[in-house]
Amino acid sequence: MPMPLPFVEVVAGNGSVIMKAGLSICFYMRRSHRELAPLISQALTTYLQAVGRQSLTWYPDLEGEWRALDDSALQSTHRELLTHPVPFIQLRDSYGSLVDYQFLYRGVDLDSPESRRAPGLHTSAVSFWLPASLGGGSFRELALSLAKLLPFNSGHAGPSFHAWLGMKDLMQHMFQLGLRYPGMDVPDEHNNAYSVGDKVQGIHWMNFLGPPVLEALGGTSALAARLQTPGTSVEALGEDRAVVTLGAEPDAGDTTEGRVLPAHRELARILEPWLAKREVSRRYRDNDALRKWERRFLD
Repeated sequence: MPMPLPFVEVVAGNGSVIMKAGLSICFYMRRSHRELAPLISQALTTYLQAVGRQSLTWYPDLEGEWRALDDSALQSTHRELLTHPVPFIQLRDSYGSLVDYQFLYRGVDLDSPESRRAPGLHTSAVSFWLPASLGGGSFRELALSLAKLLPFNSGHAGPSFHAWLGMKDLMQHMFQLGLRYPGMDVPDEHNNAYSVGDKVQGIHWMNFLGPPVLEALGGTSALAARLQTPGTSVEALGEDRAVVTLGAEPDAGDTTEGRVLPAHRELARILEPWLAKREVSRRYRDNDALRKWERRFLD
């Protein structure tokens, strides 16, 4: 029987919810946006076909003011994806409260001076948020549809906290909650895109592996032979990409109940040499909390 995601939320003093449990899908691609443009546009269409056109209804304009995402604005978004050299696109289901649905994409130019100063690190990153109530089967089907469309180096899908990510104290709270519920991700796709490079951003319910990590592991069959935990599946996605799914349904785990997610721990030990560390900055006042959370499946 699948375990429901934990009911966890944080409410601000004004009564608005600023953190809750949800689901997310994310892919990192070590390619310049000009190579990805039509595929990202198609990925947005695929997402909207799955969740419904009205799931994304707002976008920020150039001044940061939120505007209604009508059909004309959505067409303009697709044009921007196809023509802008390094677009940053954020579409949401709300602008005044915490969202269930969100499309977030930042494209990079690997030939830019910024990327050349940090060779091997910068990636184009795209993510998709969905509510915790979505069934695991529908969620997995959408994640696989997107994975088959995008030339990812790595990616993941599974339970995650949805939150206002600019709040330092809230980030620390999520890292602490993540130690209790180790299957929950603390998403920070925008910043992770500048540090993940060719590595893997943590362990999740669905783990998408591409070049160079999958090749370093010996390929799909070699990786599958090393994973012994019941319920773990490994599926090839073409010649050089695969997805490792840890159980039939998303599971946040709960260390207070002894649900420590052994399949996640097994995969973490195998992937440890390729696990990326998040960039430590002034955004994280307590770096120890971040590092403990990052190593929750290893220590």
